[in-house]
Parts: sequence; C-alpha cells; structure tokens
Amino acid sequence: MNKNILYLHGFNSSPLSEKAKLTRQYLTEHFPDINLYCPQIVSNPKAAIAQLEQLIEEHSTLACQWYFIGSSLGGYLATYLAEKYQRPAAVINPAVKPYYLLVDYLGEQTNPYTQEVYQVSTDFIADLKSLEQVTLLKNNYLLMVQTGDEVLDYQQAINFYQNADIIKQQGGDHSFVGFEKMLPNITKFFNLNTF
Repeated sequence: MNKNILYLHGFNSSPLSEKAKLTRQYLTEHFPDINLYCPQIVSNPKAAIAQLEQLIEEHSTLACQWYFIGSSLGGYLATYLAEKYQRPAAVINPAVKPYYLLVDYLGEQTNPYTQEVYQVSTDFIADLKSLEQVTLLKNNYLLMVQTGDEVLDYQQAINFYQNADIIKQQGGDHSFVGFEKMLPNITKFFNLNTF
C-alpha cells in the first residue's frame, strides 16, 4: 500500500518554508517509505486546485492512500482536497475565510521565496470563495493552532473544525513555533506508525 502525503504551503510561501523543510526531514528519517509531495503551488486559486488534483491523479494507484498537510492558506486548500477525496488532513493555523483577509492584499504581490510577481484581483478572491467548504467530514482533521497567531483568529479555526482532533497551544505565532515537535502527532493521526 503506497502512502502519499501532500504538503501545502501558505500564501506567498514555498516548499522551502521552514515547516515544509522540517516535514521533509522528519519523514525522510522516520518514514522513508512515505512519498512526500510538496509542490510550489501556483498563485491563482483555480489553477492551484487544478495543479494539485492533477498531481494526485498522476501519483495515484489502486493501492494508494493520500494524506494532506496544510499551513495557513494551504490549510484551506487541504480542507477542500480532504473533502473531495475523503482523506485525512492536518491543518496548521489554517485560514478559514481567506477571501476576507486577502481583500487587504488586492493588487500586485511578490512571493519572497520565488520572486514571482502576480495579481490578487477580485476574481482571485471570488475563486478562493468558491473553494469554501461548509460542512466537514467528522474525525477527518487534526487541527493545530497557537493562540499567539498574529495573522489569523485561532478561535475561528476551532469553531469551524469543532469535530477535529484539536491541539491548541498558548502563545506561539502564525508560523507555529515548535512545529517539529508536532510531527509525531501528525503521523500518529494519519496512522502511519502501524505499517
């Protein structure tokens, strides 16, 4: 049985982000048989979902299981994919309603990792809204939040993912301080320790 993890980075981030690197290192050391996919997600929401669905289809076999990890805006995308494919997701300080937050970012953006220049437009915001999930599969999510998140309201995530396994830590910030200590919780939630 192939086990695949798709790691989804956040807004203006990349596979070179600290959490992505820590995830890669941990899985390489402890779960070398797991296939980790951590693409540079394209900046347009509709194109991003098409990119991610194509990756999943290309790397799926009959004996294959997918798991999703998403941080911030990546948590929003991971939730969409978890619902579509009915597979588990771990979401870290996830964006619940990013289409409200990103109105403040309308106009030209530059990704600090890739130097890509792109536009956040009203169509971009509408495309994000179209990916919103209203109801969630129960017991399908591990939610990890820190109360010191300076970007997103952690309580909004707790309310939305109320049927999730919830890890709420006092303090911290949007990057999720001490993320490396949470990786065993993620692999345990995915039941990866059983093979």
